Amino acid sequence: MDRELGEQQQQQIFPKWTNYLPLISVVGLAVAAIVAVAFVWYYFSPEYTDVGYRPKQPVAFSHKLHAGDLGLDCRYCHSNVEVSVHANVPPTQTCMSCHTMILPESEKLLPVRESYSSDKPIEWVRVHKLPDFVYFNHSAHVLAGVGCESCHGNIAQSEVVMQRESLSMGWCLDCHRHPAASLRPPELVTQMGWQPPANQLELAEIMIVQKHIAPPEDCSGCHR
Repeated sequence: MDRELGEQQQQQIFPKWTNYLPLISVVGLAVAAIVAVAFVWYYFSPEYTDVGYRPKQPVAFSHKLHAGDLGLDCRYCHSNVEVSVHANVPPTQTCMSCHTMILPESEKLLPVRESYSSDKPIEWVRVHKLPDFVYFNHSAHVLAGVGCESCHGNIAQSEVVMQRESLSMGWCLDCHRHPAASLRPPELVTQMGWQPPANQLELAEIMIVQKHIAPPEDCSGCHR
């Protein structure tokens, strides 16, 4: 009798709910794994790490003043966007073509004048930079009718240039798969604040046929 009572007491050392501990552990680990994946998925992605990047530049250049208030065309400074794989950063000579006469004594333009006199380029900090393993042809997009602000945002409203899009592979592929929404007449690619007409998709489809626009979706299109 005493032996049976002792066995019953041993069986009651742990409460009944502990029988669910293995299931609770498995569910807890699954939830923790999902949270960890979601954390890395967002906080390690370009949407979080790259969007909003706006480094301090050696010269406080205002795109709002030049491209917005003064109405300078993007191609006045970035003169190779229609013919080059890369969008060129304007040389100091481009700046001084105006500033030899406009604000020639401005303290803010001292680095520009020093660069011009010493023939040493200004070390601008690049804002939009794709990985080295990505091939991107800037002129191909401009000539196809992809507006500057599709990737760079409305520069004419930007005091300081910042990265506004993730430039991730998924973001690029979305456009490659559905290019019509991003196309406009090539002569309007630099126009900021452009509003597509009501029949935008119809006009874009005509452009796609006329220009034989077929953005690549396979790996070799961007990874060469």
